[in-house]
Amino acid sequence: MKKKNPEYTDEHAEAGVHAELPEIETWPNQFGEFEIEIIMPEFTSVCPKTGLPDSGTITLVYTPNKRCLELKSLKMYTLAYRNLGIFQENVVNRFLADVVKATDPIEAEVHGDFAARGGITTRVTAVYRRKKK
Repeated sequence: MKKKNPEYTDEHAEAGVHAELPEIETWPNQFGEFEIEIIMPEFTSVCPKTGLPDSGTITLVYTPNKRCLELKSLKMYTLAYRNLGIFQENVVNRFLADVVKATDPIEAEVHGDFAARGGITTRVTAVYRRKKK
């Protein structure tokens, strides 16, 4: 029998995962296969349980297929997390899912390096690789 921690609820776990966020715009890739790395060192969100701020660096590394991310829209998308209650692990996985949905890349990785809170730092990595046809 699984023991439940009553301090954390399903609502905490799901918080922010399906929140409405700004659309990530794209533009046509002009060059075929190459790698793009985007570093966002001032990322912030909010813990859905405590309401305390989470901050850190989000790094996106992707190989575009036919579409590249438009950086201003990515900035607006990232800023929308500022007041969003969402766990760090969900931030990284949601970020990856939204990038994949917007660009249909060949591959993509999102790394979340979150600053220490209570003496603990967290690094979360999510990876997408296109299935070969």
